[in-house]
Amino acid sequence: MTLRGVRRSAHVLGVASGSAALVLGLAGSALACNIKDFSAEAKCDGDKGVIVVTDTDASAKDATVSVFLKGVGGVETKVGEQPVTGSKEGARITFSEDWKPSATYRIHVKAGNIVDEDVQPDLVTPSTACKAESESPKPTASATPSPASSPSSSPSESAPAQPATPAPSASESSSAPAGTSQNAPSPAAGESNLAETGANSNTGLIAGVAALLVVAGGGAVWFGMRRRGASRNG
Repeated sequence: MTLRGVRRSAHVLGVASGSAALVLGLAGSALACNIKDFSAEAKCDGDKGVIVVTDTDASAKDATVSVFLKGVGGVETKVGEQPVTGSKEGARITFSEDWKPSATYRIHVKAGNIVDEDVQPDLVTPSTACKAESESPKPTASATPSPASSPSSSPSESAPAQPATPAPSASESSSAPAGTSQNAPSPAAGESNLAETGANSNTGLIAGVAALLVVAGGGAVWFGMRRRGASRNG
C-alpha cells in the first residue's frame, strides 16, 4: 500500500469521524440545560397573588428553583424553594405569594453543576394588586313621618246652655317600609397550574448516525488496501 493510498484512507476516516463528532456536539449543545429555559410570571389566583416559574428544558434535568423578595437596601426575604424537572412542553411550579404592586423578586435556579444562576431580568409584579371583583352595596335609610294632629275646640263660657259640639281630633300616621339590600359577593377563583414533568431526547438516533459514518470510513480504508494488493498481484 503506497503512501498516497494511506493518506487518502486516513483523510476519509478523518472526515467521517469529524462529522460524527460535530453531530454529537451540536446535539449535546441543543439538549443541555440552560438558564434561558426558565421564566417567571406574577399572576392572580382569585384575590391572592402567586408566582409561576416555567422550565422548558428538553433534556429533563432536575433543578431547584428559589424565589426571593428584594427589599429596600438590598435586604432579601426568601419566599420559597421547589424542585422541578424540565420538559419540552414546559413544566410549571407555583409559589403562593401575596405580592404587592411593583415589587421585585429574584428567581434563582440550580441544576447540578450545569446551572447556578438567576433568571434575568428580575421579576417585577404588575402595578395593580389582586383583589375581589365585587363590593357590598350600602343599605338605604327609611323615612317615618310623624303624625299630625288637629286642635280641638271648646264651648264659650258666655254662650247659653247648649250642648257643646267638640271637634273630633284626627291623627294620621304613615310609614314607609325600610329598604333592604342583599350582598352578593362573587369572588372569582383563578386556576393554579401544577408542575408538569416530561422528557424528550433524540440522542439514540444521533449516535446511530455517527456510528454509520465511522463504519463507512473504515470500509473505504479496507477497499483501498484491497485494490492496491490486487494491483501488485496483477
